[in-house]
Amino acid sequence: MTEPGTVLITGPTRNLGRHAVLAMAGRPAHQRPDLLLVGRSGRDLTAVADEARALGARVHEIGCDLSRLADVRAAAAATRTLLAEGAVRPLRALVANAGAMSVDTRQASADGYELTFAVNYLAHAQLIGDLRGSFTAPARVVLIGSNTYHANVWRKLLHVPAAEWADPVDLARPATGDQAPGMTASGVAYSNAKLAILYYAHELQRRAGEGVTVSVFEPGWMPGTALGRGAPKAFQAMSRALGRFPGVSTPQRSGPLLAAMALDERWAHLRDGAFVVKTKLTEVQPVAHDRDREQRLWDATTELLAPTTGT
Repeated sequence: MTEPGTVLITGPTRNLGRHAVLAMAGRPAHQRPDLLLVGRSGRDLTAVADEARALGARVHEIGCDLSRLADVRAAAAATRTLLAEGAVRPLRALVANAGAMSVDTRQASADGYELTFAVNYLAHAQLIGDLRGSFTAPARVVLIGSNTYHANVWRKLLHVPAAEWADPVDLARPATGDQAPGMTASGVAYSNAKLAILYYAHELQRRAGEGVTVSVFEPGWMPGTALGRGAPKAFQAMSRALGRFPGVSTPQRSGPLLAAMALDERWAHLRDGAFVVKTKLTEVQPVAHDRDREQRLWDATTELLAPTTGT
């Protein structure tokens, strides 16, 4: 069995991320990784770090606002320093868990990019790119996906919009106008970001170092989480009500499943952006495999991140 080493996880303070952290920290000592918690500095980050330490884990907090690429680059630099100094064991997994869904697609990140695309996709592309040379094989990159990228019967009934793919430079551009685009545009932006993650996973695997595997985890629909906290109150109330239905996913149930993706031998063979829905390896829709789009996304990401490099 591979020594668990260190796991870096973004978005560790709430919901899915928090329960994944606690599941990893609560493992027996020989299965317990060191933890690098990358999230906004403050009470919530300190609290989950303290909880994980109380369970026996060695934990480092790395303050980072993922809507600011300068913060992301600083978090990667801090990680490299901890590894170089031997403060943590070798980096064996990176879990790109943090997510956001802006209710107004005119809202821009600190770097001028549409906020949903910036946090869900660009921030993690920056972080992973900065740390590609820091993994010790065998290592895993686990991205968080969503089936919202395509429309099935249930999503149509719930008016959950599918992705509407465009050139990534356009997807990264905030909407304009005096009137807010509304929840449909917000949903499309979220689905686009999740489709980008699938494309990125496939291309990243082609470029990852020897012994680094890439997979995508779908935790299941978790209505009522903080992801939609900026949504209208009626929408939030409906989500909370739906979250009480039997069989609907919860952070308490899905968090340990995400931890397993990063650590368990069961998933050690996954690569090439393999898509796992909770505990089931699932074939993605044909639209999620497109070599031209994947290559263009990689090139466009380089363009979008380049203006902030070294600033």
